[in-house]
Amino acid sequence: MLEVNQPAPEFSAINQDEESISLKQYRGEKNVVLYFYPKDDTPGCTIEANEFTALIDEFTAADTVVLGVSKDSCVKHQKFIGKHGLKVELLADTEGTLCELYGVWGLRKFMGREYMGIGRSTFVIDKQGKLVEVNYKVKARGHAQAILEIVRALD
Repeated sequence: MLEVNQPAPEFSAINQDEESISLKQYRGEKNVVLYFYPKDDTPGCTIEANEFTALIDEFTAADTVVLGVSKDSCVKHQKFIGKHGLKVELLADTEGTLCELYGVWGLRKFMGREYMGIGRSTFVIDKQGKLVEVNYKVKARGHAQAILEIVRALD
């Protein structure tokens, strides 16, 4: 598991528009909120994405970009964004490389059933590429506001 104060693992992935996004492109200029969620258009994931969207102007004012990550395809991300009017970028980690890199892929339990999946997790990365927040057990409701307070305290 990753820890606060260590360098964030470098990554490159495609967003909903099939554009390549990498952590290093933000170095020195933007903080990054990298949040992992199980699946597009499910109740908790929709709450979380809508709450980040509602606060996107405040994240932007705090020199912060918000990137959501799931194993859904670019097409599914586009539908999710369109259906809910989302203003966050969504990365398509269809192979699970980013999930493995950040340690969010593992055994999950729901209603007595066990399966492999993404654990809802969030990482705040400062402009120098250092992890300043690592949260592997995120509750969707109210999470975006809590993360906003963390990024406002940076710099």
